Amino acid sequence: MKPNRFMALAGLLWLAQAACFSVFASPVSEEELTGRNRARREARAERKTEAERKAPPETTPPGITPARKSPPALPPLEKAAPNTAALAGKVYELILLHTNDHHGAILPNKKQGGLAERATLVRIARRIFPQVLLVDAGDINTGPALSNMFDAEPDIAGYNLMGYDAGILGNHEFDGNMGKLMNQFSQFKFPIITSNIRNGEGEYLGLPYLIKSYDGFTVGIFGITTLRTKTIATPDTSLSFIHEIDAAKEIVGALRNQAEVDVVIGITHMGDIKEAPDHITSLELAAAVPGIDIIVDGHSHSFFEAARKQGDTYIVSANEWGKYLGAGRLTVADRKLVKFEWLPVPVGPDPAVAEALAPYIAKADESLKEEVGEAVAPFVFGDRLPRKQETPLGNAVCDANVWYFRTVYKQDIDFAFHNGGNMRAPLDAGPITREEVLTVLPFENYLYIVSLKGADVIELFTFIASIPQGAGGFAQVSKEVRYTIDYSTGSGALKDLTIRGEPVDPNRTYRFSTNDYLLGGGDGYRVLKKAENPFNTSLLLSYVFIEWIKAHTPLNPATDGRIHIPSPQPPQPPAVP
Repeated sequence: MKPNRFMALAGLLWLAQAACFSVFASPVSEEELTGRNRARREARAERKTEAERKAPPETTPPGITPARKSPPALPPLEKAAPNTAALAGKVYELILLHTNDHHGAILPNKKQGGLAERATLVRIARRIFPQVLLVDAGDINTGPALSNMFDAEPDIAGYNLMGYDAGILGNHEFDGNMGKLMNQFSQFKFPIITSNIRNGEGEYLGLPYLIKSYDGFTVGIFGITTLRTKTIATPDTSLSFIHEIDAAKEIVGALRNQAEVDVVIGITHMGDIKEAPDHITSLELAAAVPGIDIIVDGHSHSFFEAARKQGDTYIVSANEWGKYLGAGRLTVADRKLVKFEWLPVPVGPDPAVAEALAPYIAKADESLKEEVGEAVAPFVFGDRLPRKQETPLGNAVCDANVWYFRTVYKQDIDFAFHNGGNMRAPLDAGPITREEVLTVLPFENYLYIVSLKGADVIELFTFIASIPQGAGGFAQVSKEVRYTIDYSTGSGALKDLTIRGEPVDPNRTYRFSTNDYLLGGGDGYRVLKKAENPFNTSLLLSYVFIEWIKAHTPLNPATDGRIHIPSPQPPQPPAVP
């Protein structure tokens, strides 16, 4: 794989920071943190909970380290094997994508984040790179009302659709009761790793670890949730939290010595900002536990401009609310991690492009509210009436076509028609705005003017009469056309067809307007494939209707009998969406 392919990914993933396009920043030390992270550290340290302030301090005799109860032993691990054997000296790569502290951010917030937007970036990465690992470092729960209302069910559904490979629990996963937590567990379609959380029977709440096999190497993954959860959340009393360092040492040791994995990644919800004297941070975990190659962290909501390094361990975090997708490239040779490059990828529209488009969007929004006319009475839509009978709305839309092309284009067309399914809403009485017209005619249907022999015009309207009431292809026509649909025999039969007051001449050529959807054979209008001399006006149906409204306001909805359907009518089939 060429060295510049990861930068190609960065470009495709909407990198907004120019520095990210040129070179990867080297890992920074604790002392090189940005000012914003230092401010976060100070603010976070001050935000101790009321319970912490009221709780008496734990005391231990001087010089004695408190003993930590040993959890049940981890079952032995089998040796891991890569998908394909590693070749000596060959370089293998893995793209690591990660998120943390999602907090119910289903939709973009101030044009940042959004699950759908994130999914697009993940899909692009997977199309470019053959080996991708996607993980989350906890706190999916607790955020906007849309997520809270459904107990993060839509969030989890989004994660499942993106195909996350693994996740862990953050402290906010314990905001509810055990029933809520286990219900969420049942929804996850990817492994939840809980290396330091056990249930009342002494079993791991989720998986104790995960081993992934790739071409040329294996990856062992463990997951740690901060013990601060017991203070700042309300986990069920049946759960036990193992000390972060103890749990990590046991799992990492087993992954390295028993499974003999080549790369170890820790997914942690611990944070890099110390909140209390007994709070173990991800930096402290890395310093205390040898053998960890990379820690993907969450909890502190910190923004990392580059990967940080503690000893031999890289530490990364992707801020908060899905605003960034952490993206790293692992280079592995001879079954060892030899290089790690990382950057935060902004999720959402490119800021420079968004800024350039903003004036146009604002102007468009203002235009949508513009009043283009007025209706004296409502254009009744009912139960999708344009699919069943002549309607004032269908009359107006089709008459607008004939008026426009005769008046503006100076083309003496014979008639116009459209499918009733093209019309999706009523026009209410009172002022009519552009936005209302686009709600009535939401499809981007372009208007054509075409020619058809009289015999084929008869075939066209014979087909129109046969369309069941309720189907989207049921036609609405301009005032030049008049006909009867006789349902007395069961299926519709065409009678008394006239155009411009005369019976249709089979030998004459008729010129008319319709939309590109029908002209392409949509809704079964195959007869229109015989049309000749097509002229693409490049005008939208909605635009022409707006121009007609401006010229004819105030509008008085009416029908004139152009489509006659004698009673009784046959039973109507269910409407086709």
